[in-house]
Amino acid sequence: MFISNAYAASATTGNDLMSFLPLIVIFVLFYFMIIRPQMKAAKEQRAMMAALQKGDEVVTSGGIVGKVSKVAEAFVTIEIAANTEITVQKQAIQTALPKGTIKSL
Repeated sequence: MFISNAYAASATTGNDLMSFLPLIVIFVLFYFMIIRPQMKAAKEQRAMMAALQKGDEVVTSGGIVGKVSKVAEAFVTIEIAANTEITVQKQAIQTALPKGTIKSL
């Protein structure tokens, strides 16, 4: 009576690919701007941890600077001062410093 019948509009969509094109473009942008750089940084971090050896100067994720005195499978012993050593997980090593950096601090 008061409400007229509503009929669905028959809109014709051109192409199914065109409806998914914005999602595809967003995924490609995310891949090249976010995912790919993170994978590259993770690969460099793994290579740095695998190449650790005695005498390397490193910075831990907590900000501790020291010289590697012993490398084990999952742990690294770092000399942070004369006769003061700490043992940390390899994942805690954030950066390997160039030789002689500790003396310049």
